[in-house]
Formats: sequence, structure tokens, C-alpha cells
Amino acid sequence: MATLQDIAVSAAINILSTVTFLVAFAILRLQPINDRVYFPKWYLKGIRGSPISYGSLSRFVNLDFRTYIRFLNWMPAALRMPEPELIDHAGLDSAVYIRIYLLGLKIFIPITILTLVVLVPVNWTGKTLELEQFKNLTFSNIDKLSISNVPTGSKRFWAHLLMSYVCSFWTCYVLYKEYKIIATMRLEFLASQNRHPDQFTVLVRNVPPDPDEPVSEHIEHFFCVNHPDHYLTHQVVYNAVKLAKLVAKKKSFQNWLVYYQNKHERNPSKKPTTKTGFWGLWGSKVDAIDYYTTEIGKLSEEEDAERERVISDSEAIVPAAFVSFKTRWGAAVCAQTQQSSNPTIWLTEWAPEPRDVFWDNLAIPYVELTIRRLLMAVALFFLTFFYMIPIAFVQSLANIEGIEKVLPFLKPLIEKDVVKSFIQGFLPGIALKIFLVLLPTVLMTMSKIEGFISLSSLEKRSASKYHLFILVNVFLGSLIAGTALQQLKQFIEAPTGDFPKTIGMSIPMKATFFITYIMVDGWSGIAVEILRLVPLVMFHIKNTFLVKTDQDREQAMDPGCLDFATSEPRIQFYFLLGLVYSVVTPVLLPFIVAFFTFSFVVFRHQIINVYDQKYESGAAFWPDVHLRILIGLIIAQILHMGLLSATGADKSTTPWLIAQPILTIWFHKFCKGRFESAFVKFPLQEAMVKDTLERATEPNLNLEAYLQDAYIHPVFKGGELDIPVAMDEEENNPLVPTKRNSHLGSKHGSEVSPEADI
Repeated sequence: MATLQDIAVSAAINILSTVTFLVAFAILRLQPINDRVYFPKWYLKGIRGSPISYGSLSRFVNLDFRTYIRFLNWMPAALRMPEPELIDHAGLDSAVYIRIYLLGLKIFIPITILTLVVLVPVNWTGKTLELEQFKNLTFSNIDKLSISNVPTGSKRFWAHLLMSYVCSFWTCYVLYKEYKIIATMRLEFLASQNRHPDQFTVLVRNVPPDPDEPVSEHIEHFFCVNHPDHYLTHQVVYNAVKLAKLVAKKKSFQNWLVYYQNKHERNPSKKPTTKTGFWGLWGSKVDAIDYYTTEIGKLSEEEDAERERVISDSEAIVPAAFVSFKTRWGAAVCAQTQQSSNPTIWLTEWAPEPRDVFWDNLAIPYVELTIRRLLMAVALFFLTFFYMIPIAFVQSLANIEGIEKVLPFLKPLIEKDVVKSFIQGFLPGIALKIFLVLLPTVLMTMSKIEGFISLSSLEKRSASKYHLFILVNVFLGSLIAGTALQQLKQFIEAPTGDFPKTIGMSIPMKATFFITYIMVDGWSGIAVEILRLVPLVMFHIKNTFLVKTDQDREQAMDPGCLDFATSEPRIQFYFLLGLVYSVVTPVLLPFIVAFFTFSFVVFRHQIINVYDQKYESGAAFWPDVHLRILIGLIIAQILHMGLLSATGADKSTTPWLIAQPILTIWFHKFCKGRFESAFVKFPLQEAMVKDTLERATEPNLNLEAYLQDAYIHPVFKGGELDIPVAMDEEENNPLVPTKRNSHLGSKHGSEVSPEADI
């Protein structure tokens, strides 16, 4: 159990490390040599150029000492850009992501003030933990400010019940207002967007086989028949996974060739060598330039052969296609309606924007997806279960005093106060963060195996997994494992009837562990984010060995992007902690407010100056954010109800809490019905308005040419590929000639007439 001294030591370490990281960032960002690391977004937009230098030294070091006086001016600068300008600059996804931190401040600043004023005095004057019957219970002075210090059956619990309702209603009110604002922002953003291929395109999957026609012609005829006035063109999906691997391998070899050529130019007297084994670590030693030149030639031949095979082989065509329409209205109708009487074929959905497509998963047969997702669900269950082992280990670090009572022979190892304070106040938080480092990569790999076809859907799915994992392992696992270890002797000696009471008083005491975790992850961790240490080192390594031209220097930049799959569930963890401990241990809330404030400033700076988003979904992720906050609220309400029951509160108080989760579920359904359609559907009225305006302003627009190669696999761009021709000439012809024989009542559901010509 971390004491007040342990918390103070942890706070000192984390504040010192945070300040160190911020000062290092503030100084490093002023150096011309680091300009492309800390302002890459402006370079990518073509607005910023290399800093002007007036000497050899000034190319690397900022010699204007006046700028060092204002080294913290990045903070007000990050807050200065208005939100409409931020949306134009970085996109709606980034702007709404920042609003999640702002939402945390809107919720928790009033709750923090109110609970500290009302509940802390109520808890402090309870003096229950000082009673003789709880002498074996491990606690610290911080726990005297929690609900555990309130006497059994006391009328004081009415204050906690009242505050539980106040916190719930305030959270729901702020969520409703925010949902309404963001739904409006999304609709305005979509209405003001310039023309994009995804506005006119749907993804069609599970195209049924036809014995008389290849997939491409079958798709063309189906949409000419069923969408005769709006169908424009389509692009079939090829299974180009092998070709993509060859292209990626060739690009990697070309990078190595450039590296060794640059190395040879710097030292012409010595020819560079490499080994032919894995990563050049073993194998026979050869001339590096000759080796990579030869390998690139071989890969080029393989690439050409594979490209020719994919284009000419009908088996390489996947029963799916990107179908484009003449109007946004036509695309909206197709994407949001059922195409066939058989609901398992001709499945349509809005196409992701081209840069959002995850091409590797388009080649997965549709019937295989259900099996893949079942297997990954089982794998997620076992992963979550086995991760409880390191979580329990982390909790053992956080509960040294509890273990000492059961295992007294460990006392000499941790007897010194400084060592104990470091172990209990800092080590558990950093150990938990280390255990979570590799988890996002594992979860993203599982999502890719599940077969999602866009980067945005992959990130949303991974975020859902990560949120579940944090909820079960980090939160519930820490409570259960930590309580069991912390109060082990109390559990052994207490009568069976006192177990609920002991657990009820022990759970609030985990606030000290979560406080240490907040300081490690939410303070130091965010400061590391803005320092960008890894991109800084990698840029200078590339700049030293690979960069030859300005174009090379731009390619060496790594602006990164918002990692929604990891960062959003992490934010949800802080929402959960704040909602749970607002009534239980209010002194935790100032640490959470500090996290949201610091993160808001840091990520606003990163979005303005650094991150370059891979895609734009128009804040389609917001319903998930809203739902997860409400899940945290319901968990908090249930824990409050169980806690009041376990601690022997006045029996008339607990029934009042039952209504809270019921009302919260009703609130979720209300918001879902009121706002969610704005995030999953595109109104036909808005589509018609944009189409009409476009026809009036650009009557000669060649939409076919604009859409012709928008959804071609990247490995085919610049190469030869047959693109289906739009059937404008048949626009007014009710008969679409096909090669299909007459077969009435076909099982495919694509024929609407028994005639050979449909």
C-alpha cells in the first residue's frame, strides 16, 4: 500500500521527468537541424522551408539567444488556432479527437471541485479506519479521505448517493451536448467537403458466381440493370497480395542500394560490402552495390511476371468491386439499401476513401471472415486471461506491506524507507506501462486477421479490443488482484460474514496505485510523446547515411499520426477512473484533471505541427467514444451500489442507486436514436444538394476520368491495367446485352428476366 510519502516520491520523480522532457523539447525544437522533426506537417504542406542560415554553425544550432527566453511559447501557440481553422488544417478526425480531452475537462473540473468540497470533509471526519477492529487492514493517510473511512450504517452515505447522482447527470448532460455539437460538425464538414472519390463509390462484396460471365462483366450488368440512371463505372478487386510483397521488397532493396551508393560516394576508395544472409548478418560477403543491383533486377522481372499473371488470370479476381456512380445521390441509395432478395449476396457499403483502404484484406473470401473473427474472439479471451499474470505481479509490487505480513522474511530486502517509497510509488506504474507496450501491436495484428478492409475500421476494432483489455485486466484485474494481495491476512482471519465489508473497504484503497499510474502514464508519458525521441534519432540517422537531395530529406521525415487504436482507449481509462473514484476517493480527481489539461495542450500542438493523418473518416469514431464513456459510467454506478451495500450503508440509500444504470442505458438509446445515423448514413437530401450545386458550377465535369483509377490497387498505378468503360452510351437503353443463357429463377438473384437480353 503506497503511503503519502510514496505518492510524494512518485510525484517528485514524475514531475521532474516531465519538466526535463518539456525543457529538452523546448530547446531541441528551436534548433534548425531538428526543424523537420518538430514541424514536419508544415513541410508536407509546402508552407515551411529549411531555416535560413548565415554561417556553417547556424545550419545546426540556433544562435539567436533571444528565442531561448520564449522557449515555452509553444503552449499558447498550440491554443491559439481556432477550431474551424484547425479542421481545415488537420481534418475533422483530429479536431474531434482533441475534443475528447476537452470533454474530460468539461466533465471533471466541476465534479472535482464539488466532490472535494462536499465529500472529503465527510470522509475525513468518519474516523472508521482508526477503530480497533480494522487494525489488520493496510491503509494510508490518503485512504482516510475515501469512503472507507465512513462508519457502517452512517447517514453520511446519503452525501455519497447524492453526489453519485450529480456526477451521473452532469456527465450525461455534457455528453449529450457534445454529441449534438459533433454530429452538427460532421454534417457541416461533409457538406463543405470538396469532391472525393468515396462520395461517388460503394464497395460491393460477395458477388455471386455466374457460369456464363466473368466477375467484371457480371458486376457491370447487374448495376446497369438495377441502377440504370446512375451507374458509371467499376473497378474489380484483384488478389495482389503476392505482387504487393514483391513491390515492398523491391522498394526495401532500393533503399539499401541508395544507402550503399551514398556510403561509397563519401569514401570512394573503399567499396561497401554486405552479407547475403538475413539482414546482412551472416552468409557470404559480397559487393553491396553489385548485390543489390542484381537483386533489384531479379525482383523487377518477378514483379512484371506476377503483374501480368494477376491481370490475365481470372482466378486472381476477387468477387468484390468498387462501383462508382454518376451522382452522390445514386451512391447513397446503393450504399444504404439491400441490392438483392438474398441478403447474403451483393452486399454494399460506403467505400473507404482511397488512402483508407487496407488492400491486403480485400482478397479474403467473404465466407472466411466469420471463421476468422470467431478464432480471434477465442484468442482475445485467452490473451486477456493470461495477461492477468503480469497484472498480478504488478500489484504485488504495489502492496509490499501486505506481503510483509504474510511473508516476513522479505522485510530485510525492502526495509529502507527510500527504497520502499520508490518501489511502491513509482515502480508499479512504470511496470504496468511496460507490460502494455507490445499489446497494441498484437491487437492490431488480430484485427487484420479478422479481415477489416479499411485502416479506420482496423483502428476502431483494435480500440475496442484494447478498451476491453484495459477494462478487464488493468482496472478490474488491478482491483481484484491488488485487494487480494493487499488484505491477504485480513481475508484469512476475518469471519465469513465480514468478507463483503472487508472488500468494500479495500477497493477504495487502490486509488493510491492508480494515482501512481496516472503520474507515470499521463504526465511523463505525454511529455515523452511531445519530445519525439525515436523519430528524432531516426531522422538524424537517415539524414547522415541516406539523404542526398531535398526529396530524400522529406522522405526521411516521420510525422507520425494519431494512434487512435491505442490513445483513445487510454483516454477512456482515465474517464473510467474519474467516474469510479469521484464518489469513492475524490482526491484522485485532480490528477486526472492535470492529465486532461496537459494532454489537450500537447496533442493540439502535435496535430498542428507534426501529425499527418493517414485517412479522414469525418469523426465516424465518435459513437464508439460516447458508448465507452457511458460503459465507464455504468461500471462506476454498479461499483458505487455494491460498495454502499458492502460497507453497510443505511438500507434506504442503496435502492436509490438501482435507477442510475437503468437511466444511463435509456440515455444511451436516446442518443443513439437521435444522433448516430449522422455517423453511419449520408442523408439523400444533402447528397442531392451537393449534386445539384456541382452540376450548376461544373457542367462539363468529366466524372468518369476523375474516378477511373481512384480505386486501382497501388501496385498497378502507373502500369497497364484494363479499366472497365462506363456505359454512358446505354444510359437510355432499357436492354443491356449479356452473354448469359436463359435460366429463370437463378439462385444468384441477379437475373430479373428469363430473357437472354435483360
